[in-house]
Amino acid sequence: MIDKKQKIIRAATVPQSLYSFCAGMLEELSQEYEVVAVSSPGEALEKVGQREGVRTIAVPMERHISLINDLRSLWRMWKVMKSEKPDMVHSMTPKAGLICMIAAWLTRVPRRVHTFTGLVWPTATGLKRLILMATDWLTCACATHIIPEGEGVKSDLLNHHITRKPIKVLGYGNVKGIDMEHYNPALFDKGPHPDGFTFVFVGRIVRDKGINELIAAFDRLHRDYPDARLVLIGPREDNLDPVLPSTLDRINSGDGIQATGPQSDVRPFYATADALVFPSYREGFPNVVIEAGAMGLPSIVTDINGSREIIIDGENGVIIPPRNEEALYQAMKWFVEHSDEVAAMAQNARHLIASRYEQGYVRQCLYDFYHEILKDN
Repeated sequence: MIDKKQKIIRAATVPQSLYSFCAGMLEELSQEYEVVAVSSPGEALEKVGQREGVRTIAVPMERHISLINDLRSLWRMWKVMKSEKPDMVHSMTPKAGLICMIAAWLTRVPRRVHTFTGLVWPTATGLKRLILMATDWLTCACATHIIPEGEGVKSDLLNHHITRKPIKVLGYGNVKGIDMEHYNPALFDKGPHPDGFTFVFVGRIVRDKGINELIAAFDRLHRDYPDARLVLIGPREDNLDPVLPSTLDRINSGDGIQATGPQSDVRPFYATADALVFPSYREGFPNVVIEAGAMGLPSIVTDINGSREIIIDGENGVIIPPRNEEALYQAMKWFVEHSDEVAAMAQNARHLIASRYEQGYVRQCLYDFYHEILKDN
């Protein structure tokens, strides 16, 4: 008689999260488990199923609070859990976590795991903050196991009494890991280097990423060093978290700033840059900083969750206070003026990333966790 494989449901609010964070992982897991991917419907969910060779189920979920639609999503997720009877549900992203953990608790799924990749409420205020904290509390209350992506996220969950359950960061943190062969500067010919220092930013062009401070600081820097360049890679989200009109005007001026929009492959931009600048207000564990380090770039980051764990101040980059234009300007100016010290940090960058966040190591930490909690069927 052949033993039946244990069943795992991996869930995220939108299929793009599964497509990005679980690339290759679901296929590997399916060698040992029956794996089902669940998210909102979309072309990306179909691609996940085809690429990973796993079954997919679409459950519409909205990223933002919508009581009626959220109740509908919960009802549909409850039916999925009741029908599938998984041995474990593992969710990531806030709305999928809330919906999945409640539905899994209601249907008595024995192992209910949620990964917090970042927390939204630390930068929220008023009633919105209280609601967001309450939803995270409810997610934790319904979960049997909680994985914070980094030590900063863990501290916030415990210090703000979101949960009192034992929680542990897997490895050094991060849920994705990085393919060091893919992110390898040796694959790219830098060619003739521009005369000026080139900073690169990768992420959404929104207020929460520190774009207003970044553009203001670069504007000052560019007056002193006209050859300095700033490359912005990522989409605008004017309807969700817009930057100031003056910031947008300065970006559109093109004077020292190149805004490329989203790119399917950011490695060529890392390869031709001198440093990453990432002044975000909040993160869980920013993959951008890991990618840049793997490509041999030192980074200027803010003193927030994730970033402060990846960057060792003075070794592979510098850490500055968030929301501080003056500190950001001074750090960028220092990078331009201290080429030898920046080169030394660049030499350290790739080694530090490889020692902590190499993809195989990060995934093995998760697989070991699965084996541990699933061993008693």
